Amino acid sequence: MIKQYIRQAWTQLRQQPLISGVTVAGTALSIFLIMLVVMTQQVQVEPFAPESNRDRFLHVKWGSITNDAWGDSSSNGPWSVASLKEIYGRLKTPEAVTIYVAYSQPQPVNLPGQPAASIDMRETDDRFWTVFDFAFTDGKPFDRAEFEAGRPVAVVTESVARLLFGTTKAAGKEFLLAHAPYRVCGVVKDVSTLASTAYAQVWIPYTSTDQVNNTWNNGVMGDMSCTILARRRSDFPAIREEARRSLDEFNKVIGKNGDRIIDRNRPYDQEKDALNTGANVEPDVTAARRSRFIIFLILLVVPAINLSSMTQSRLRRRVAEIGVRRAFGCTRTELLGQILAENFIVTLMAGVLGLAISLLFAFLSGDMIFEERWNGTLNPPTVDASILIHASTFGWALFFCFALNLLSTGIPAWRASRTNIVEAINGRTH
Repeated sequence: MIKQYIRQAWTQLRQQPLISGVTVAGTALSIFLIMLVVMTQQVQVEPFAPESNRDRFLHVKWGSITNDAWGDSSSNGPWSVASLKEIYGRLKTPEAVTIYVAYSQPQPVNLPGQPAASIDMRETDDRFWTVFDFAFTDGKPFDRAEFEAGRPVAVVTESVARLLFGTTKAAGKEFLLAHAPYRVCGVVKDVSTLASTAYAQVWIPYTSTDQVNNTWNNGVMGDMSCTILARRRSDFPAIREEARRSLDEFNKVIGKNGDRIIDRNRPYDQEKDALNTGANVEPDVTAARRSRFIIFLILLVVPAINLSSMTQSRLRRRVAEIGVRRAFGCTRTELLGQILAENFIVTLMAGVLGLAISLLFAFLSGDMIFEERWNGTLNPPTVDASILIHASTFGWALFFCFALNLLSTGIPAWRASRTNIVEAINGRTH
């Protein structure tokens, strides 16, 4: 039966090349635009290395502090190491909690006597390598002992290793980072800037610098963020409840100075954190989903209205065929199903074309499409297959193909199925 529908659809395409070409092009363009919207969302929430556990992440990137003397005002930004350790570092429910500098920072690297080059550096703790899954090609990450001792060790990307040493086998070699000597303990594959939480080109222990003392607001705020790795997503409510109790205890301590942390329902999951544009505003996930739904609806309905006229035109030329089918016992339901199935095959072909074009466009123009509003690096976003190609990508494309087919073909097919048999055989229709 499916082979018959495919042959019938192919025959119709060949018999009416102009109308078929416009239909395929219109459908492909619609799917192309929709999938670009889907991909811009996917790169923020779908898992890919080294953020393969995004479905189990809870983020506390920023915070807000107020004081009884400030009225309704608040001071907003990243946290201090001490605050994050006290509130979130002691949690028992999660699998791991990592604390790191909120943004990657440009720093010079070079070998002694050589010109310096600018790279993106991030200061982290040792648990960073448990929460995020980096692909090490040489050496290993710095461990707990090296972190607590504040050793000047660094994990570098392959591109930085090649820049400095001309090889990716760089473990044990020394270089200058911001004019201070550091030793390479491990080399990892390059990381896309789209992995915004884990991204850097060089990672060092924050204990190897004076980051612990880089604070403000009585030592409560600083430059740090944290990410919580849950054992399973179903643990999120328990983690949030434990974090709330821990924050209440912390507020009692700093309350002696009149200070108070406003959590704004943190920590946030990956989807909510991706919408987080400021520490003093809680993202509205429902509104964001509603906006995407409206965009999808517009991108589906507008082309569907135009494509429905194309479908109606094709069906007018098949009036006699429809009449013969009805005369030989084909029911209206069967006829409706056949027309929808034949047109879905055409829509699916065009949808595959639109998906292929959108993937190609994303690979070639990723620096323009996926440019982040809040990013401390000048490096453009890099896109590879692991970032864009997921089962969900094809699932969304198939769903939109089906929806577009139903919207553009449903009414013309229903009208064709109700055509009078005698009039249809004589080639007449209303």
